Amino acid sequence: MEPTPLPRAWEDMVSKLPFMPVIVKTIEKIHDVEWSMQPNRHDHFEMVYMKKGTAVFQIDGMDVNMSPHSVVIIKPQKSHKFIVKTESCEFIVLSFKFKQREGGPQNHVAVADFIEFVEDEASGPFIFMKLGRKNDIAHVMNRIVRERSRQEQWGDFLSSLLFMELFVLVSRNLKKDLDISTKNRNLKLNELLNVAKEYIDQNYAKEISLTDVAKYIYLSDSYFAHAFKNRFQISPKSYILKVRVEAAKELLANTDMRISEVAATVGFSSQQRFNDIFRKSTEITPLKFRQAERKKRVNRVEEAQA
Repeated sequence: MEPTPLPRAWEDMVSKLPFMPVIVKTIEKIHDVEWSMQPNRHDHFEMVYMKKGTAVFQIDGMDVNMSPHSVVIIKPQKSHKFIVKTESCEFIVLSFKFKQREGGPQNHVAVADFIEFVEDEASGPFIFMKLGRKNDIAHVMNRIVRERSRQEQWGDFLSSLLFMELFVLVSRNLKKDLDISTKNRNLKLNELLNVAKEYIDQNYAKEISLTDVAKYIYLSDSYFAHAFKNRFQISPKSYILKVRVEAAKELLANTDMRISEVAATVGFSSQQRFNDIFRKSTEITPLKFRQAERKKRVNRVEEAQA
């Protein structure tokens, strides 16, 4: 029996799509702990949604724990094995490929190409998601299974459209997870940078370098320098010098220590370098700064006595 042609408007829409998902098979299964399978691999993607029970997917040597409302997308040619962990488990499997344009040859399009913002996240053998109890992804997967089982007019086309909707939902969920992950990483990085800043504040008088501070918070020199400047709008090296100069100001204004002693106390290797950095920062020499501060102090005393 010849398949019923698609309406003209639908054919035009399909012809404009860069690729369409081709569903290889849909399965709704229930297995118990007695069931077992040998590791296998295939030339298509496999998307598994766990409805009830728990199981473990062993994918390319990695264990993926599957509990209710979790989803895993296994990439082509990746060895995998399914192990039931509870008395029974119920799940949906959608196997699919991608076809370039209507009538074109079937070939694999990476999930990263379809869901562009997870390119880096999708570099492994699988993608895992944990969903809420009520979620649109499960709803659409159930609709695809039902539509495939009915074998009604234009059913394959409707299944493809539902699959397109499914991947929009998948992409949204992955983007949400990625945003949360990025936010958490940024929070952790900010905490590390605050620790680094505190470390400088407490150890500026020692011969510390950018490398010393970076190692203290277990970051590479270049990444630490870039992140620190983004966070505090000043490079780590400049911040170390700034803290030393501020400490030197306090000593110059409030003690009679020789300038060479002040330089050594705040962490400078030589008085000449201290003079150069101090003058660059304040536009006057340490000696003139001390003289100016003493003059201010004398003026304040005279004003108080007047």
